[in-house]
Amino acid sequence: MALAFRLLPGALSALVLALVIGGALGGVLSVAGRIDMAALLGDAYVLGILRFTVWQAFLSAALSVVIAIPVARALVRRQRFPGRALLIRLLGLPMVIPTIVGVLGLVAVYGRSGAINDLLAMAGTGARLDIYGLGGILIAHVFFNMPFATRLLLQGWAGIPGESFRLASQLGMTGGQIFRLIEWPMLRQIAPGVAGLVFLICFTSFSIVLVLGGGPPNATLEVAIYQALRFDFDLARVVAFGVLQVGLCALIVGAGHRLARSVPVELGLARDMPRPDLAAPAGRIGDAAAIAFAALMVLLPLAAIVASGVSGDAWGAATRAPLWFAALRSLAVGLCAGLLSCLIGAGLVLTARELGVRYRRPGLATAIELGGSLILVVPPFVIGAGLFILVQPVADVFAIGLVFVVIVNALMGLPFALRILMPPAMEVHERHLRLADGLGITGLTRLRLVDWPLLRRPLGLALALTTALSLGDFGVIALFGTRHNQTLPYLLYQQMGSYRMADAATTALILVGLCLALFIVIERGIGGRGHDRA
Repeated sequence: MALAFRLLPGALSALVLALVIGGALGGVLSVAGRIDMAALLGDAYVLGILRFTVWQAFLSAALSVVIAIPVARALVRRQRFPGRALLIRLLGLPMVIPTIVGVLGLVAVYGRSGAINDLLAMAGTGARLDIYGLGGILIAHVFFNMPFATRLLLQGWAGIPGESFRLASQLGMTGGQIFRLIEWPMLRQIAPGVAGLVFLICFTSFSIVLVLGGGPPNATLEVAIYQALRFDFDLARVVAFGVLQVGLCALIVGAGHRLARSVPVELGLARDMPRPDLAAPAGRIGDAAAIAFAALMVLLPLAAIVASGVSGDAWGAATRAPLWFAALRSLAVGLCAGLLSCLIGAGLVLTARELGVRYRRPGLATAIELGGSLILVVPPFVIGAGLFILVQPVADVFAIGLVFVVIVNALMGLPFALRILMPPAMEVHERHLRLADGLGITGLTRLRLVDWPLLRRPLGLALALTTALSLGDFGVIALFGTRHNQTLPYLLYQQMGSYRMADAATTALILVGLCLALFIVIERGIGGRGHDRA
């Protein structure tokens, strides 16, 4: 088989990426040439937006990781309490539920008419909690990112050899000594990378800041791009914010690669060694408090979503035609974006594994994988704004807005698809390349007999995840959405904005149900019956 044919899938995927991302950046730069960028970047308003973006991301990352450390440590120390496995699974829910739905749940708990303020009023304290502003943004970012940080830190603890705790028992170490001498060195390696990742997520936050920010003083760069494009049509500021966003994201991603450390998980000979510090009363109380806090932080908003969604006139709200038209559009957007993302990702993976395994060029394979993650450097809102500027002179961007939503969401899911598909595809190629070549198994026959049985599970997971994320995304549809092409997240935002909270709760519950159902159906349908035994 010719080298050119083996590189063709990756070349086609790279061409799609170059056309979309290059076209969007071209649209932004075409306007930048007519603008005094130096004056704009020195503008007090622009600098104020930049300061707030960095400040809220820093506070959110710090709070998320600082809270996640005792939670992860408590989960590691207490291996046998009832509901531990369920709690760890529930910690994954904030990562997959749509952001706009999570925000609605937080408003139901911490909002002006929420459960916390009701308790404060019953207690007669006179104090009121206001979720709109920096405080609300931080609460929401902790809700979404603390569980994520906890799961990453759990992997770090899993990498500590069990022999270390056996030695600690023999030496009679206290809990403080174990933390200082055994756990802190691991945290010094892992925590900065986790904090950097959370910082990047919060730096590009859109839905949370748009809903809970409370106005322009609390806007991030992404919200400022949205406001400048949709309300002011101020292309100069769109370009200024876009240039800042791309430049700073490139710096953050570069720093993140330097901070990130891989953690070997299977180092010890005996992994379930009992710790000598479990019986101390202070440790018991601290662990219980950390676990209870994490459980309440995650479960209260989720319970509020379910309770609000089935209360009141839920049946009336659920039978309205606009809701189901929006649901059909969301399904179409999610499925098209998921398929496109996996097709682009599969093309890059096929070429990368040929270069990495057959031709022993791991550097080129890594470069292809990094190329597929360009969306981390060029945020989706900048791509959306660039496409808007590029197409707006020749076509009605809102009439074809859903096409842009599909394309940008597909690129947003691409890094996840690559992370899921690349390692098993490399491993399968490494194991079976020589045997398949020796038996003359090539092309579609090889795909059917060798690749499909071994890669269908990761492919099912990648498609399920990218589809569910695209279905629940509110960021890009906010830029291109109108009442004629609204999806469920867009409809939910409009209902919240017009204070139709009962309707919003029903929409949120249906949106979450669709995301979870679609995820399960796709993962099980493609992954096969053996998925649960894996």
